[in-house]
Amino acid sequence: MADRRRINGPVGATLPPIYDSPPGSRSSAEKPDNAIRKIFLKTGVTPSASGSAYLELEKPNATGPSNTSLKLTCTVHGPRALPRSAPFSPHIILTTHVKYAPFATKQRRGYLRDSSERDLGVHLETALRGAIIADRWPKSGVDIIVTIIEGDQDRNAPESQRGDGWYTMNVLSGCITVASAAIADAGIDCVDTVAGGVAALVAKTPKSPPSIVLDPAIADYHKIYAACCIAYLPTRDEVTNVWFKGQLPGADVMLYNNLVERCLVACRDANRVVVMALKKTINAEQEVS
Repeated sequence: MADRRRINGPVGATLPPIYDSPPGSRSSAEKPDNAIRKIFLKTGVTPSASGSAYLELEKPNATGPSNTSLKLTCTVHGPRALPRSAPFSPHIILTTHVKYAPFATKQRRGYLRDSSERDLGVHLETALRGAIIADRWPKSGVDIIVTIIEGDQDRNAPESQRGDGWYTMNVLSGCITVASAAIADAGIDCVDTVAGGVAALVAKTPKSPPSIVLDPAIADYHKIYAACCIAYLPTRDEVTNVWFKGQLPGADVMLYNNLVERCLVACRDANRVVVMALKKTINAEQEVS
């Protein structure tokens, strides 16, 4: 039975308006290859939740009114006691839920989670499980809900350039970073703050050789050969999750190791943003008290 109180949007893709002056050509020269895009991170944005965080990722070559390419919000509910019907658990039960907003991508999303959103939830749970000290809360559970308000897609690109799902690597990296900040805001004990980072093997032009870049904006490059997303604990120097996609040339054996090392550099840069955001929250609470 259809929900009569809900106004559903169009089923197909929604096209942006076309203006008289087309957007200018994009260039990847503004962002260095060895640097990540600027991150805005703030904690404590949802008072009703135990912990929350909001993350924005800057669009390096914005031609429209918006200068962001990725917007995420995360809420943490718990730890709270499990129902009596649940079996005994000596550690905390971690539940992750990742959902795209219907308007987050060019192709309008449904209200039910699809396979890509479930895969993001599995990767996020694996990345966070290695950071949380689960033995501190037996017979308890915590729910981590990440909502993707804006996906890392170029809405001005033609319909033929879909990106083949490369943007999901940047989305997962942002989910890991914002969830780590929200968990710390909730006061859940962790061994370290986990951060996500992405590195990719790209070709900037049809004739240029492949090169490794950090935090790639997919629309700025001619072709993406491979990409790697890593969840990393900088203080403990441990990796909690690795997601690799693509195919590397077989001639260079050390190319995979170089790609992973560049991912760790991106993770350390993102972790500095998390630490600074948490310090700002603590200083603000101390000033109020």
